[in-house]
Amino acid sequence: MSTAASDNQQRFSALKAQLEASVVGQSALVEDLLIALLTDGHVLLEGPPGLAKTRTIQALSTLLEGVYHRAQFTPDLLPSDLTGTEIFNTQQGVFEFRQGPLFGNIILADEINRAPAKVQSALLEAMAERQITVAGTTYPLPRFFMVLATQNPLEQEGTYPLPEAQLDRFMLHIRVDYPQFEQEKAILQLVRGEHTQALAGETPATQTAVTEAQLFAARQEVMQTHLAEPLEDYIVALIMATRQPEAYGQELRDTLTFGASPRATIALDRAVRAKAWLQGRDFVTPDDIQAIAPSILRHRIGLSYMAEANGMDKDRFIQTLLERVPVP
Repeated sequence: MSTAASDNQQRFSALKAQLEASVVGQSALVEDLLIALLTDGHVLLEGPPGLAKTRTIQALSTLLEGVYHRAQFTPDLLPSDLTGTEIFNTQQGVFEFRQGPLFGNIILADEINRAPAKVQSALLEAMAERQITVAGTTYPLPRFFMVLATQNPLEQEGTYPLPEAQLDRFMLHIRVDYPQFEQEKAILQLVRGEHTQALAGETPATQTAVTEAQLFAARQEVMQTHLAEPLEDYIVALIMATRQPEAYGQELRDTLTFGASPRATIALDRAVRAKAWLQGRDFVTPDDIQAIAPSILRHRIGLSYMAEANGMDKDRFIQTLLERVPVP
């Protein structure tokens, strides 16, 4: 491996350590966010309130060169509140476009399922095409553009399920769970220390940000990570298994209403390279594929009513496929 590649891996290893120091007990979440960052992907984070989803995103934004915007999704939000709108300039007698919060590098769409479908659809063009069209004019978004959306699975009243077309545009669907005992204790001590520091008027130590040039250089190295052809076949086999699950057990027949799209194949290919690269390797292993596959697939498959009635959930179904699809 070249010296430049080693330097970038060390840089992102330090970035990971800084994030884990700011967000205790969420190492898997931190790694998945870095995987999405290195593969130019968007992320949907799902978990109960208070599990540091927003804190992690904000911490990541402070360590990256770029503009961070937060949009709080509410039932009364309008599409123009995200994209921007044309304002009439009375002095010059012309309409001028005023950019919305989507014109940034890192976009936090907080509680995305609180807004109706019309608002959610405003994200589709931005996430897929990296552009926004307002009043017949198309405006390009920054080259570094990443949407990080959160949603609360506990409260369903007053929420709007995300359409499948939008879900498919998220590279990863990450489920955030509660920390363990020792992690909870560390969180308590960390927040107490931060509060004490704030009361004393002390300024947190300045941390080095990863520049946009360094990020794109790292992305190039990630795509050069070796993926052997048998593992490439394994990735395709996993995706095909979501479309024809009965091939791996007749009890899986009629389990799904739809399987994963080719976008899942592309996302899994990129994600496993990034996962291996973050761990200091220049090659992918089957463990990399099995570790990241649930976050790639869980929002791209649809369980049938029969499967749900029988107690099946998406993660259990994915784990069944991982156990039955032969590993090369």
